[in-house]
Amino acid sequence: MKFFIWIVVFSFLVMIVGFVSAADSLKYVNAVDFELIGKGFTNTQTRYERLPASLEGKTRTPVWELSKDCSGLAIRFRTNSRTIAAKWEVTEDAVMNHFAPSGIKGLDLYCLKSGKWQFVNSARPVGKISNTIIIERLDGKEMEYMLYLPLYDGLTNLEIGVETAATISSPLVDSPRKNKPVVFYGTSITQGGCASRAGMSYPNQLSRMLNRQIVNLGFSGNGQLDLEIAEAMSEIDASCFVIDCMPNLTIEQMNEKYVPFLEIIREKKPTVPILLVEIIPYPHRNFDQSVSPVLQEMNDILTRIYSDQKKKGDRNIYYLKAEKLIGNDSEGTVDGIHLTDLGFWRISQNMYPVIKKLIKNK
Repeated sequence: MKFFIWIVVFSFLVMIVGFVSAADSLKYVNAVDFELIGKGFTNTQTRYERLPASLEGKTRTPVWELSKDCSGLAIRFRTNSRTIAAKWEVTEDAVMNHFAPSGIKGLDLYCLKSGKWQFVNSARPVGKISNTIIIERLDGKEMEYMLYLPLYDGLTNLEIGVETAATISSPLVDSPRKNKPVVFYGTSITQGGCASRAGMSYPNQLSRMLNRQIVNLGFSGNGQLDLEIAEAMSEIDASCFVIDCMPNLTIEQMNEKYVPFLEIIREKKPTVPILLVEIIPYPHRNFDQSVSPVLQEMNDILTRIYSDQKKKGDRNIYYLKAEKLIGNDSEGTVDGIHLTDLGFWRISQNMYPVIKKLIKNK
């Protein structure tokens, strides 16, 4: 029995050593050499950030710190390598008790095949610094790839590993399309909590479905209609703005800030569609008797805001009810609020036809 155990341990160690040796035998290219997509602003403090540097000290500290997370950002490249690997270092090494590390701080590789983005594999993190082979034994044909960055952590460095004799270069295909991205503003759900991997957040899913780049301005717990964020958003040449921030708002904030937030965007973008999204029906509302009345009141206020804007002459404002957004079987969340991959898939399926129609001619 002891001999059998030693054989198992030895085999495992050989496998690990072989894996590390394979990763170390590759050549690594810094990701700064390749296209970064999903970024709404060029004037950020460092490359892998989501808000312009001018907002430091102007926006609230939690919003500024969350803007360092990479949600919605991805690297586009092309290679004929039969092996693809990654080395990356995150800024915080964040850990949560309801959120998989592969979603928080992992990478997610997709390949463009037959005109569609297909999942290849995820790069699972092991700590603040990770080095792993994502995929091996590819056929050696030159293909287009997209590497999603962490949803809930920042990056200080990212390198892509390929075989030493392989080529790696900038993409030749404009996919997801660069022009006029869809801009999402919202909460932890918009940012991607709690997707099992980066490609499963609903904005990232919609980017692939729509073949359009997205800008993710989801700020966990802090989608609170900060007016300076609206000002920044209004500078983006967007095809559509999706406002999905209800879970972070109080009744007072809705009454005080929602209309001014919209008006700031409208001042510079008078004809760009704006989609207002209701608060999702939390599954625990069926048990906690205090939840449903609050959800209903918030949705009633949003309905009134939408109606008032229409009456003022805004012909490009739209409304999405949330009754069926995550399904009615109570299986769409991790903790009653944050979504599972199933919940994210359902939201993307429900939003897709609405947004597709709004950006059809843009």
